[in-house]
Amino acid sequence: MKAIIQKSLVQSHTYTTYRTIVSALLKEGKSTGNEQSEALTHYSELNETRMNRLEKTIKITDEFTELLKQLKREYIWLVISEGWCGDAAQLLPVFHKMAELSPKIDLKIAFRDENDDLMNLFLTNGARSIPKLIILDKNTLEVLGDFGPRPQGAKQLILDYKAEHGVVDETAKTNLQLWYLHDKGLSTQQEIMEIMAALE
Repeated sequence: MKAIIQKSLVQSHTYTTYRTIVSALLKEGKSTGNEQSEALTHYSELNETRMNRLEKTIKITDEFTELLKQLKREYIWLVISEGWCGDAAQLLPVFHKMAELSPKIDLKIAFRDENDDLMNLFLTNGARSIPKLIILDKNTLEVLGDFGPRPQGAKQLILDYKAEHGVVDETAKTNLQLWYLHDKGLSTQQEIMEIMAALE
């Protein structure tokens, strides 16, 4: 596992570089990842707008800001993501803002399709669901915890919708985006800080 994580870290990007790569591909009419389609490019464009907005509007609570500044151990937050992923667009700006508040957290982003081995270590119910935040000890690269692909409330919304309608369609996706809009990143902050507090 350690060798896979080391390899993925070498291939990973800072948040700023990740954003630059996604934007540059969009200018060429492409999305990140192995598969290319009009739909994926369209989702990537939506996500670009979404992330630009969230970077301006997401606020980390005062309580969590204090806790992040007081972390004692050193961590790497390694995130598996792709530019077309709607959940990633909602969550990455939150991860970024949280990591920025702590000198003890180094945020790195690895593209899913370039890191098959890593993705296969962190499947969700057998699926390659993203984003996945992997919390590592910076010095030993030991996996200390993980989060994703969605906060609990969002996960439940999709499970309930699927149970009722049998599919996850555009309506479900719209409902999910509305959930994120109203939540303002608070559930994500809460769930991640619970993991961090337990590690400290």
